[in-house]
Amino acid sequence: MKHVGIIGGGAAGMLAALFAARAGARVTILERNEKLGKKIYITGKGRCNATNACDKEAFFKNIVRNPRFLYASFARLSNLQLLDLLESLGCPMKVERGDRAFPVSDKASDVEGGESLALDAVVVATGGASYPSTGSTGDGYALARAAGHTIVPCRPALVPIETKESWCAELMGLSLKNVRLSACVAGGKRFYSEMGEMLFTHFGISGPLVLTLSSLLPEEGEVRLSLDLKPALDEGTLDKRLLRDFAAAKNCQISTVMDGLEPHSLGQMLLRLADISPYMPVHSVTAAQRKQLVKLMKAVPLTVKGTRGMEEAVITRGGVQVKEVNPSTLESRLLSGLYFAGEVLDVDALTGGFNLQIAFSTGALAGASAAKEG
Repeated sequence: MKHVGIIGGGAAGMLAALFAARAGARVTILERNEKLGKKIYITGKGRCNATNACDKEAFFKNIVRNPRFLYASFARLSNLQLLDLLESLGCPMKVERGDRAFPVSDKASDVEGGESLALDAVVVATGGASYPSTGSTGDGYALARAAGHTIVPCRPALVPIETKESWCAELMGLSLKNVRLSACVAGGKRFYSEMGEMLFTHFGISGPLVLTLSSLLPEEGEVRLSLDLKPALDEGTLDKRLLRDFAAAKNCQISTVMDGLEPHSLGQMLLRLADISPYMPVHSVTAAQRKQLVKLMKAVPLTVKGTRGMEEAVITRGGVQVKEVNPSTLESRLLSGLYFAGEVLDVDALTGGFNLQIAFSTGALAGASAAKEG
């Protein structure tokens, strides 16, 4: 009987152990934390967004780096197969908005269940370097380097963004829904534009739209952002809306009209950015000033200063170079008997359960492959 050692007891490590054991191997999990799956407990705000139930084509569109490398892993354990597996292990699942799958109980601990089994092969499933408090401290990279592997430089991904504009701090805590955030590189080429939710912070911006953008940021060059506060209206329609509001409140201060368009703090900030006094009577606002407000509401300018650090990142971008790993087995091309699974690899995806599915799928394939004889 082959003896397989699993280094790391997170999502990838537990699935590697399960599939290696099912393939007939004797398995030992080596985990430094007091319990398995510690990082799973904080996913999905404690509810565990275990996977995404979208179709295969949509799934791979959400893989940011090296999606083709994952074909064999997904074939071993797809998102729908994972749902069936969790159900069979006594964890009923449900699918919510955006095809995000959670335990019916809304308890991440239900997904962590399972048992460690008591080394002809080793699976490195140590995670990345994000959320170091959960034990993901990048140890797997050192192990891989010691075996001769190349490590693609690691950076935080799915992480809040710092802006050069300091005024964001004055709106700290303000959450916006149904806005459009766009991003352009130098020269004006747009590489991101999505609608959704975002949040102002003391250092810049955060929220779902921002986390997704952070994983798509180029490694070099200035990135300029544009925030459309009224994506359902074009400039002409929005200008007509302002004209109607101005006519209905011509003797009021302009700040009163802005309160009907945006949250108070944001409306005041827009006036400041447009260099318009909040105390100006509406009937005194010029056509040029009104047009400036329209342009601002359709494209609030922001500039990326950088991202927050690994301690605030959901996942790690970078890791073991996938060209040095056999995608059909996840075995090292440099050292026989060494396998990799999960976030330690240079593969990552957007939010919505995709990264956990990567961990589960690669863990399943690595474990099954490591258990095979000769």
